[in-house]
Amino acid sequence: MEHTYQHIRFSYEDGVGHIMLNRPDTLNSFTEIMHADLRAALDFLEARNDLRGLILTGTGRGFCAGQDLSERKPLPPGEKRDLSLGLKHHYEPLVKRLKALPVPVVCFVNGVAAGAGVSLALACDLIYAVQSARFVQAFTRIGLLPDAGATYAWPRLVGWQRAMGASLFAEPVPAATAEQWGLIWRCIPDEDLDATMQSVHTRLASGATLAYAATKQALNAAADNTLGEQMALESDLQKALGLTSDYLEGMQAFAEKRAPRFTGH
Repeated sequence: MEHTYQHIRFSYEDGVGHIMLNRPDTLNSFTEIMHADLRAALDFLEARNDLRGLILTGTGRGFCAGQDLSERKPLPPGEKRDLSLGLKHHYEPLVKRLKALPVPVVCFVNGVAAGAGVSLALACDLIYAVQSARFVQAFTRIGLLPDAGATYAWPRLVGWQRAMGASLFAEPVPAATAEQWGLIWRCIPDEDLDATMQSVHTRLASGATLAYAATKQALNAAADNTLGEQMALESDLQKALGLTSDYLEGMQAFAEKRAPRFTGH
């Protein structure tokens, strides 16, 4: 990796990428540099033929506080800012790339997630959050609406009323409540963060990568497909998986009562 990362930490091991947002003094809020760093890291991951997963988290006491508003310099009197430009140039491509990455993307929310930080977490396939974490859609406090895919994800995950209440009044949703609502997969004790990340790393690195990818593809398509379309997709994907070496290994391991050794082929 030749790129120098200024606002993230990035590593790659066992086919699993690790991205840590790294502006702890500002609760890892987004900057132009951070967006550039994330683009470079995703460029690297998308070019790998041995990719098996991605883990995303933050440093310090917060996951991501959203956009760093200090980067938006005051405009001359009478001028107004087109906020859609930042969404189209930065946030929309980031969310779409994470969704399109053909491996599981697992997010560990290590502290507060606010604004676009919530959207970033929801762009991932699976979310763990430490017990002290909370999710805040703070946009209406400054006269805006949730964006970067938030209004798409929230009602689908937690229902209309919960999505509306959290979005209108910017009330923090604690991690334990987020788990109850279905906003996240699991709320974990703060002290278990590192061990749980290592466990997930191992599962991604040794798991059935192609089956994970197909599962992600099918579930992402389900929201827009009819039942018939979804069953046809399942059939096509299952046919392809049935021709893989990993399927043969899985069946052999089952017959021999041992753990499978998946290779991602």
